[in-house]
Amino acid sequence: MNTLKKGDKLPIFALKDQNGIMHKSIDYQGKKIIIFFYPKANTPGCTAEVCDLRDNYEVLKNKGYNLLGVSADNEKSQSKFSQKFQLPFPLLADVDKELIKSFGVWGKKKFMGREYDGIHRSTFIINEKGVVTFIFDKVKTKEHSNQILDVI
Repeated sequence: MNTLKKGDKLPIFALKDQNGIMHKSIDYQGKKIIIFFYPKANTPGCTAEVCDLRDNYEVLKNKGYNLLGVSADNEKSQSKFSQKFQLPFPLLADVDKELIKSFGVWGKKKFMGREYDGIHRSTFIINEKGVVTFIFDKVKTKEHSNQILDVI
């Protein structure tokens, strides 16, 4: 797994969100972004993470950040997840894993002695110049917004 590092540029992307709206990297030029990658919609850890971010979304927004969630789930799954938990931010459907792989968060994982490929839960803080300024690779799902607020 070759993860983006602090100082790297935001990869170019064009992905649809849960509502079928296209989001392109160029749309975020000159803006601060928090991009969080999560393994699968409607799983306990991912639900805890998005609900924590939802509950603190206005604080993050007031600090000038755009929040984008990304998983390999399709638009329909993202839409159900977003509606179920009333998420105010876009969830990008990266079914082909292009953005996931360009950030380097796809790789080997272990769970209960079984090894498989999957998304490593990670969050990237990106400044107005499109440069990665901070990376979380040890996300505390129930306290992730506090982790973020401590560094922005």
